[in-house]
Amino acid sequence: MQQPNFQEALAGRVETMIDACTRCGKCVEACPIIGAAGMADASPQAVIGGVIDILRTGDGPEASHRWASSCVLSGECIKACDYGVNPRFLLAMARTTRTRAKDEAVDMRRRGVESFRSLGRDVTVLSRMQLDAETLDRLGQNARRTGDDDTAPDFVFYTGCNVLKTPHIALLALDIMDALGVTYRVMGGPTHCCGVLQFRAGDTETFGRFAGATLDKLAQGKTGVLSWCPSCHVQFTEITLPAIEKARGTKPFEMTPFMRFLDARLDRLRPLLRRRVGLRIALHRHPGIAGAMEAAERILRAVPGVELVDLAVPAVGLMSNALRVLPAYKRELQLRELEAARDAGVDALVAVYHADHREFCAHERDWPFRIVNVLEIVGESMGIAHADHFKRLKIMQDADAIIEDCRDLLAQHGLDAATARQVVAEAMLAEQPLPLRGGQAHEASAD
Repeated sequence: MQQPNFQEALAGRVETMIDACTRCGKCVEACPIIGAAGMADASPQAVIGGVIDILRTGDGPEASHRWASSCVLSGECIKACDYGVNPRFLLAMARTTRTRAKDEAVDMRRRGVESFRSLGRDVTVLSRMQLDAETLDRLGQNARRTGDDDTAPDFVFYTGCNVLKTPHIALLALDIMDALGVTYRVMGGPTHCCGVLQFRAGDTETFGRFAGATLDKLAQGKTGVLSWCPSCHVQFTEITLPAIEKARGTKPFEMTPFMRFLDARLDRLRPLLRRRVGLRIALHRHPGIAGAMEAAERILRAVPGVELVDLAVPAVGLMSNALRVLPAYKRELQLRELEAARDAGVDALVAVYHADHREFCAHERDWPFRIVNVLEIVGESMGIAHADHFKRLKIMQDADAIIEDCRDLLAQHGLDAATARQVVAEAMLAEQPLPLRGGQAHEASAD
């Protein structure tokens, strides 16, 4: 029998889950944003039934559209299902199905192209405003790519795209793997796109081509792929890899979140944590990747001198920017967390993901604690560090001053100052959903 193509495999997986769904509504009941999305009075059974209507016809009840469009990818719905259905996957497909039902193919393709070009510009400019050519090489972003030889590494380390805006995080991950004796090849950036922008635009054909090409590039590690970006992880593991496996008859690789990778090697990591880090810290949490926050907590507890404080604030969504669909709710959660961290007397608020760091880091200017990434704490104990230029620049809150600060790197990379200033304004300073004290709220859409 002929194997299905990617589109057929994706559609087949939707049908399999629809058939398995009992419309019990437990997934809706478990969702943490029902109230914030204005759906508290909606019947859970009717909402999930309407999502299935959208998947089959392209349209459904308003409450079902609202649930799909308000999804922040917390993943609580997956845990609630007793029948092996992934409601988060169905909601993603419902959003795409609705887009495809109301838009022309040419418009979907145009939006996907525009989003991809904008992402590529922003990542390219912001990473080059912080790193020299040699360091970009290490992150696989120039013509000479780290590890390009015939020896298969233990892992491919897949950065995704947007962590390159805060490159100190990715560089710390590489240093930690070096210290653990793990071999790896770095891939990421726009040339290794997961296709999520095309998928969100409804252009599933281009998405399938992008994703398939990237999967083939990633399938080089002896043990699999380590993912940094949670949105890339969800896109690959819940949408792309299952469809590819069904279309090709085999799964190209296993993908493991970096926090879970480190946690699994905690016995090897612990002896490297030699320096005492006397900090009272709180972990900024998002539950969307199963086990990732628990892994981060265990790693932090292994750092000598760290006292971990529970702020008792809601942990919602995949990353902070996943809540952009509910901006008022998002600002409320972020303010509550900053106030709770202040009241608890913490020395540092520690995030795992890059998008969280970008949104929170400039608040360090106004609050009595540091805002850092979890790998900075691990690195401090190991005696390794990379400067957080993104935070330093963003705290300036002045595009002209930032461009002047980065003048030498702009010249080194041949970047146009006017373009760089636009990127700083749009992709750095405008990504401030909770305003700094005395500032205005802005929301950017990148991951």
